[in-house]
Amino acid sequence: MRGSCRARLRAGLAALAVAAGSLIALSPVPAQAELQHPRQDFLRNAQAGLFIHWGMRTSPQHTSCSGWENDVTNGGWNANYWVNEAKKLHAQYIVLATFHSRLGYARPWPSAIPGSCRTNRDFLQELINATNSQGLKTILYMTDDPQWFNEGLPSGQSWLNSSAYSNFKGHSVDLHTRDGFGEFSYDLFVEVMQRYDENELAGFWIDNDNAYWERNGLYERVRQMRPTWTLSNNNEDTPIMDMISNEQKTGMSPSYDYPQAVYTAAPRLIEADYKLPSSGAWWYDGSNPSVDQRLTLGRYITNAGSSIKSLMAETAQVNGRFPSNQESFNNFANTYLNAIWGSINGTEGGGYMFGGLKPGFWNDGAHGVTTISKTNPDLHFIHVITRPSGSTLRLRDNGYRVTGVTNFRTGTPVSFTQSGGNLTLTGVSSWDQFDTVFRVTTAGRQGIIPPSTYTMSSSASASGHGAAAAADGSYLTYWDSNKTLPVSLRFDLGSTKRVQYIGINQREDSVAYARSDTEQSARIRDYRVYVSGDGSNWGSPIATGTLPSRRGVAVIDLPVRNTRHVRLEVVNTHAASSDSTRFQRLRIDEAWIASDYAGGGGPAPTVFEAENGLCEGTIDSNHTGFTGTGFCNLTNAVGSVAEWTVPATTAGSTAVTLRFANGTTANRPMDITVNGALVSDELAFDPTGAWTNWGTATITVPLNAGDNTIRATSTVATGGPNLDHLAVG
Repeated sequence: MRGSCRARLRAGLAALAVAAGSLIALSPVPAQAELQHPRQDFLRNAQAGLFIHWGMRTSPQHTSCSGWENDVTNGGWNANYWVNEAKKLHAQYIVLATFHSRLGYARPWPSAIPGSCRTNRDFLQELINATNSQGLKTILYMTDDPQWFNEGLPSGQSWLNSSAYSNFKGHSVDLHTRDGFGEFSYDLFVEVMQRYDENELAGFWIDNDNAYWERNGLYERVRQMRPTWTLSNNNEDTPIMDMISNEQKTGMSPSYDYPQAVYTAAPRLIEADYKLPSSGAWWYDGSNPSVDQRLTLGRYITNAGSSIKSLMAETAQVNGRFPSNQESFNNFANTYLNAIWGSINGTEGGGYMFGGLKPGFWNDGAHGVTTISKTNPDLHFIHVITRPSGSTLRLRDNGYRVTGVTNFRTGTPVSFTQSGGNLTLTGVSSWDQFDTVFRVTTAGRQGIIPPSTYTMSSSASASGHGAAAAADGSYLTYWDSNKTLPVSLRFDLGSTKRVQYIGINQREDSVAYARSDTEQSARIRDYRVYVSGDGSNWGSPIATGTLPSRRGVAVIDLPVRNTRHVRLEVVNTHAASSDSTRFQRLRIDEAWIASDYAGGGGPAPTVFEAENGLCEGTIDSNHTGFTGTGFCNLTNAVGSVAEWTVPATTAGSTAVTLRFANGTTANRPMDITVNGALVSDELAFDPTGAWTNWGTATITVPLNAGDNTIRATSTVATGGPNLDHLAVG
């Protein structure tokens, strides 16, 4: 092994520390599940990660550890390349899978523990340094599985060296058994925690559990030694883990709607890990398959619309570079995601515990998701991934009163109406091939009878999960029917009230489609709704029907009644008896009664393009994102003018909105006059970050019946901003 005497001494001391640490029990306190914890913040704020499988069996396979390391170094491996590619995917963390059961069990750090390939160069430290310097995080993959010890080798050979590890430990250990491998990998966890400090590595991504780890308190030990590191587990919802990952799920329709396969309820951190070249191995096998743009972007966006993190796997070559088709996709994704990032970043999935419009299956074949701002509960986004067959989009409004809809990319106002609990967008003539995004503003929810005023009861419930949990406003609690069907959930409204519909957020702890005979949906299928004035005499149901197995809020519309008591009777659920875990199981996070549908809606504002008015400057089109055919680039001088003629049928005050771009770092104020009278003195047009980023400034102005002249005049020597249009109404 190369290195200085000091390095060898440090390695020897580390070996002694690891050996002693793993053999001498620390008597760890049993770890408790922590559903929400500050160490998870970086994952909760992330939308995506980059998953890199890279090791000795990366094509062309190496059987010599030193030979592989030399080829990696001589090939020009550089951690910054991975970070830059991750940033193109708008990923906020990298998971490095080198100590992988099918990649030769190599460790990309100079480990003091024998037993499998270990490098002299600290590739892990270099990656940690590169991610941390650019605002990303590194997570280390660890396997529990020795079964592939011979893969790619002649019969009788192994990637694992039991003899060397046994000598190191002072007793016989067979690394080819799960217990023996568990002991070996346990020591590696401890070594990594001793080698990299609290603020370097971000955590471990664990590929399933190992009984040795569990018996010997590995996870508790991680919590003691590195309390700020996260733990993620693949396909096993172990309570102590911060996040559960769901690997390469398929079979749903549409194929990109990955969340249909997720079986864990928020606020649990949830991740979906999938290959970007959807065919082939998880690691580089010498091929260069293309990346399905529609499938991959669809997965990315639907995951974001369900508050699920996308962990995207790319296949690094020996020198670290990705095959050309993956590089090309990353470049494409960077540009594409930049244009819609404001509708994804800083949002949660809509239609779940955070509120928002209903996602999923819409009218005329349309399908998509919704997102809602984390900081503004009245700012929503609709992501149409599969467009409707016509020019109209209709979705449930979930009780929100909508005040405005625009095309997110262009800022163009969109006509909309609201009635019967639906938001309907009309006259949409242009649909993006991957994701048409609409920005929706609302004025809160309307017509919801406050759940805090209900008294809840049920005909059955599991211990600790009574009916009150279905209307307590907390998604940390839920009502469980104790596998009793039919079952009734009753709402006592306290006094007679008008009743229009029931809203239900079922617990998202089962798949939304029948993945197999033993993995099915535990959502409501057939139902009946009764009302009563006294809570005793119910009569015949006022509504019966069947709910589809869909994620997100479910709504049962009712014929209007004035009543005090409402009873929702669930006849059955979608899970068949072959799924013994979910058969007859029913859990509801939150349910509510509404007295009225939300109102709102109206025609889109009238748009007056700047290029059709007076512009003291030039009409340009060199900065994208404008509406119409161009924008007014005002002369850089005090007194430069843009002017529009605006007709009005009647006199009165109305809102006018100027759409603008200011790529400088300073405000470019303008005086606004209407028919010669000053209505806004130095209206601010603040920086928008780039000339391709468009913002709006809105004021209320008086208009006369007939034609009106609205003028914007620059008040500083740098002139005004670029003006795209004036919207009235």
